[in-house]
Amino acid sequence: MAGRSDDDEVPGPGPRRDTRGIVLAPGLLARVRFRRRLPAEPLRRWVEHYWLIDWDLEEPYVSQVVPHPCVNVVFERRGPADLAPGTGLVAGVGTGVFSTKLEEVGRVCGVQFRPGGFRPFLTPPRPLSALTGRQLPLEEVFGSTEDVPPRILTPDREDERVTALDTFLLSLSPARDPAAERAMALAHRVRTDRSVLRVERLAADAGMSVRTLQRLFATYVGVTPKWTILRYRVHEAMEHATTHPETDWARLAADLGYSDQAHLVRDFTAAVGVTPSAYARAAAQAPSATG
Repeated sequence: MAGRSDDDEVPGPGPRRDTRGIVLAPGLLARVRFRRRLPAEPLRRWVEHYWLIDWDLEEPYVSQVVPHPCVNVVFERRGPADLAPGTGLVAGVGTGVFSTKLEEVGRVCGVQFRPGGFRPFLTPPRPLSALTGRQLPLEEVFGSTEDVPPRILTPDREDERVTALDTFLLSLSPARDPAAERAMALAHRVRTDRSVLRVERLAADAGMSVRTLQRLFATYVGVTPKWTILRYRVHEAMEHATTHPETDWARLAADLGYSDQAHLVRDFTAAVGVTPSAYARAAAQAPSATG
């Protein structure tokens, strides 16, 4: 039955706890230390959470993500702290599966912005569609930032890294933007309301034309409303396959608002690279964080 998603975001004491978008999440979580932290209160209207990963691996592991419709700012150090000061980059919305090989030791401190929440940090503002599918060095987007990655990556205490992320983002002096607020609200609705399956419906409910909605998403989110709708439904299907190996795909397709199973299989395969049933089999064989 179409309706509200299990991922409905209700204000609470911590960040969301799902693993949506992480390919075969149990396999990753069994190998790395993964946490999410909330930013400082003034940043929460734009930033969904910080994500922190540390690893010390005997064997390399390829981590894959089916990206959310949002920008990430990523600080990364590969190798021992005394040999690798770290780098920073701005990752626009990724349109394909993102893969990265984790090996030996390393650390990542990332900022996941809300869909529509990154543009207020840009000076001068520019359409987010210009960043889609691209990863740019931090200094190319924000100017002189050579000292920022080591300040964020070096502290051993997690709280100090979170504070360093807060300090950096607040130094960018983001300003409230009514259009950004609207884009964030509409993207949030797409994420949490399974009944939203058509761009025309979203535009009508928002009191705007389809073309106006498309311009809003191009400017503030970086991808189209249709792409956003499909991506969130695929994320739900991925997580369901991970937690329910014996999934009834026809029923799940109906629960997600699809007219039939074939359409879900098509969208899932295009986004993830394998069929839902193949993904579920792989998820069932992946090691767990507790196993």
